[in-house]
Amino acid sequence: MSGFDPARLERIGEHFERYVDDGRLPGWLVVIARDGEVAYRAMSGRRDLEADLPVERDTLWRIYSMTKPITSVAAMMLWEEGRFELKDPIARFLPEFSDPRVFSGGAMAKIVTEPAREPIRMWHLLTQTSGLTYGFHHHGAVDELYRAEGFEWGTPPGMDLAACCEAWSQMPLLFQPGSEWNYGVSTDVLGRVIEVISGQSLDEFLAARVLGPLGMVETTFCAAEADHGRLAALYTPDPETGRATRSPMSEAATRQPDCLSGGGGLVSSADDYARFTGMLRRGGELDGVRLLGPRTLRLMASNQLPGHVDLEAFGRPLFAETTFDGVGFGLGFSVVEDPIAARYPSSPGEFGWGGAASTAFWVDPVERLEVLFFTQLLPSSTYPIRSQLHQLVHQALVD
Repeated sequence: MSGFDPARLERIGEHFERYVDDGRLPGWLVVIARDGEVAYRAMSGRRDLEADLPVERDTLWRIYSMTKPITSVAAMMLWEEGRFELKDPIARFLPEFSDPRVFSGGAMAKIVTEPAREPIRMWHLLTQTSGLTYGFHHHGAVDELYRAEGFEWGTPPGMDLAACCEAWSQMPLLFQPGSEWNYGVSTDVLGRVIEVISGQSLDEFLAARVLGPLGMVETTFCAAEADHGRLAALYTPDPETGRATRSPMSEAATRQPDCLSGGGGLVSSADDYARFTGMLRRGGELDGVRLLGPRTLRLMASNQLPGHVDLEAFGRPLFAETTFDGVGFGLGFSVVEDPIAARYPSSPGEFGWGGAASTAFWVDPVERLEVLFFTQLLPSSTYPIRSQLHQLVHQALVD
């Protein structure tokens, strides 16, 4: 009924089982749905190697940047209410960004800046073209400045989202707003705009307007104490053996964070996140609950980069295990424009994103697919998981 060959689907589990067998991944879980029906669900390995706890259906995962699409949907719900326009300067809501400076040269000892030629606008935050960055990129003086201020794989202790935005506003932008694409704290700043517009903290707004209505009751900014045993431990590859080695960052997400990161702070389960992808595939509605109009979602899942260029042409080096040839960026999602250029099977209009711990999802409106992959290996650039998953999913489609 689903159009999949069951024997070919089994190749997916066999392939990723090899990652567990040789120690590259601690464990994994994959879900594939077509037309809203689960066609394949498989899991293997351990959510916690040291405690010998298996990956289970209800395992909780740090989804890192898979938080971004959720925050972007939340923002566009406010857009649908007329609370902002995409061209609005973000200084309308966050006055600290009223006079941004842009890096023009130099090094940490003496950074040279120039005035921004135009303000950071709301669409810059949604498309990651604001000029904001991440400290973990290690690509230059601005990233180094972020790290010096305590922004690398997290935020400084005691600083809430408002304080972080104040700090980011005082650091130079990597480039003139709208002129390039760079992965950074844009969606975190977007989360702060949501707070200002709504008058609620980001966790309250998401719970009331997105997560609660969709029944995503296990998607939160930290795992409840009673659920710590279900939370998968976090691993990094050993530089010599390549085997998954427990990360000291495994304690992340076990307590309420000081900064509510709309760009990377959520914990979720596979079943919960599948509620979100189901809503996306159905054009903004699930089980009678509509978050967005279908035309809004089509706008979000359209390449917004100037001239419909791809991320390889317009973006700074990406923190991912695959190149982005033929893949543009919309309002919160990557968007496939040219599957041939991408060099793996996909459909024009496929959209999705991934997380720093090698999680990923995509929605394919042409094939009516939702594909989700969960593991906990940092960084996501370690293995070509997403491109391999694409080829394994598409080879199993036989209708």
